Amino acid sequence: MNSSAPISACPACVAAPAAEALAAQPTVPEANVQLALPGIHCAACINGVERALSTTPGVRSTRVNLSLKRVAIDAPGIEPETLINALGQHGYDALPLDAQLLSGSGTDPEGHAMLLKLAVAGFAMMNVMLFSVAVWSGAAQATQSLFNWLSAAIAIPALFYSAQVFAKSAWGALRAGRLNMDVPITLAIILAAALSLYETTETGAHVYFDAALSLTFFLLVGRYLDHRTRISARSASQELSALETPRAIRLTGGSQENVNVSDLQVGDTIKVLAGMRIPVDGRIQSGTSETDRSLLTGESLPIPVAHGDTVVAGELNLRGPLTLGVTATGQDTTLQRMASMVAVAEGARNHYTALADRAAQIYAPGVHLLAFMTFIGWMIATGEVARSLNVAISVLIITCPCALGLAVPAVMTAATGGLFRKGLLVKDGTALERLALVDRVVFDKTGTLTVGQAQLDLNGLDQSQISVLAGLAGSSEHPISRAIRAALPAGTEPASLTDVREHPGLGIEASWQGKSVRLGRDSWVGADQGPAFRIGDAPARAILFTEALREGSEALVTELAADGMAPLILSGDTAAATARVAQALGNIRSEGDLSPEDKCDLIDALSERGKRVLMVGDGLNDTAALSHAYASISPAAATDASRAASDIVILGQDLSTVSDAIDIARKARRRVIENFAIAAGYNMLAIPVAVMGFATPLSAAIAMSASSITVLLNALRVR
Repeated sequence: MNSSAPISACPACVAAPAAEALAAQPTVPEANVQLALPGIHCAACINGVERALSTTPGVRSTRVNLSLKRVAIDAPGIEPETLINALGQHGYDALPLDAQLLSGSGTDPEGHAMLLKLAVAGFAMMNVMLFSVAVWSGAAQATQSLFNWLSAAIAIPALFYSAQVFAKSAWGALRAGRLNMDVPITLAIILAAALSLYETTETGAHVYFDAALSLTFFLLVGRYLDHRTRISARSASQELSALETPRAIRLTGGSQENVNVSDLQVGDTIKVLAGMRIPVDGRIQSGTSETDRSLLTGESLPIPVAHGDTVVAGELNLRGPLTLGVTATGQDTTLQRMASMVAVAEGARNHYTALADRAAQIYAPGVHLLAFMTFIGWMIATGEVARSLNVAISVLIITCPCALGLAVPAVMTAATGGLFRKGLLVKDGTALERLALVDRVVFDKTGTLTVGQAQLDLNGLDQSQISVLAGLAGSSEHPISRAIRAALPAGTEPASLTDVREHPGLGIEASWQGKSVRLGRDSWVGADQGPAFRIGDAPARAILFTEALREGSEALVTELAADGMAPLILSGDTAAATARVAQALGNIRSEGDLSPEDKCDLIDALSERGKRVLMVGDGLNDTAALSHAYASISPAAATDASRAASDIVILGQDLSTVSDAIDIARKARRRVIENFAIAAGYNMLAIPVAVMGFATPLSAAIAMSASSITVLLNALRVR
């Protein structure tokens, strides 16, 4: 027999060195610059990008990753803007990325190490199986013994290396005085290898090195698939973090300097040139431009910005230079808070996760007890130690709780990642579980179902009064305040106000030169129609405010009504204004002139009648209602308090994505239940087969791994 043939013919043999090379080499060359290339799509693009960069002085090497749409560049001393301009001249759009943040996510050392262990286990399994086929085909006793020893020489080092993933986890659990799912896995692998080694030394007939290797290989396949599923969702937050530009232009006195973004502080003034990504949150002090928020919110159209507007880290400045006053840096920026919320949502626990964990905690000792009782029973029945131990090992392998442990996290990870790609940021790990069960949807009106524009009549107001109006509007994130800021004349400087207080559902109040100033509802300000503005005892001035339905609101309301969800509008605006919007949306039920307490009371009343309410709102006056609802969603433009109180944030402007959230949540719930059913059904069928001695360790390993992979593939259907 040609000893080299089995090895060279083995597919795993080819995979092992490839995986080793993948683990050994860095994902990118030693690079000081990484750029996103959103427009590349083929091999010609790769060649074009590399040619464009190779002609740039100072560039030593480049590597384009087509799947990630990213290029890593080794160009010491060259600013990213120079490289972006060089690519732009050749027709390639490029965006700066933080190479430091991407270095960890790009290499994925845990995944590479697991892939290498998987390749080693596969290589060993295939070769040991070749020896096993020869033994099963009737090899003579001396040949059988030789093949068994060769199998042991391959299997034991391979198991020692590849099964570390499970052994380390099991040892950690045992040291903490508890059991986890890796304890029976490790015990099964050790017993199968030990029994096989004993049989080899005794020239026995039952050697199951192939079973131990198959168990390890298929378990590693399941673990690697689970790992990649998690990485694909987690990459959303890493990509968000990487959008944060590492350098900024700070203005000090009459000079400017390039500094690290980490050195910026609130109150600093920075300059953002056209084509640069905004590094921190800030308010525009001078300049007009348009920004691209597509990578943050999914907005396809540029957003006009000018003096007084707020911009956030990650937006791309498209046209003119902007001077910003820094309002938030580091972990306090909108971009970093979004990234943190993704990470928190992925790692959070929900009812299903807790149920799976409790089941696994009960299941693990139950598996050991069942295997021990099986061993005792077969010893009593046959008196054969080897036979009894063989059956007990099969029971340990076939009852491995991996499918149960993967049932929930695989689904929730896939669903969270899928929602993010649709422009929905899941903040709370229990959100999907609750969202799947909602049967009533309540909307706020202004800023949620509608977007508004203020039409200001400034006749009769002097510059100081206009400045007071600007100061009041600038102290609130209510949609009307934002609309007023947009309608004020360019260059209006807000007045310096003191004792600023926002009254949810009413408006904003402050002091100016000893006078009380107010902006808000007509009845609160003292006008016949609202919103209105008043300084001191002077007559209130009404502000004409026109509303248009938010994109996707009509489609969403129609779909919810067809689904029996009975949409309802609860608004602090007048009953007449609320009724007009309700009529435009299909004459749905609405109630206006509500205080924040009124909204909470109505939601509580629905809940007491057995309804699970989804609240969709954006204002400070919606915060309590969002907290009282069974589940809650806010637009990205909502106030900080509303976003903090909600379970999910809509990153774009299209409200119809709410139906996507409900649909994916329901699918996730079905997949979790299906996965539990798969795990339970598998065990109901497999355990009797193993206990009665009809399963060998090899067939048990294949059956158990098939159940785990089935659960993972079923989870991926959510996407």
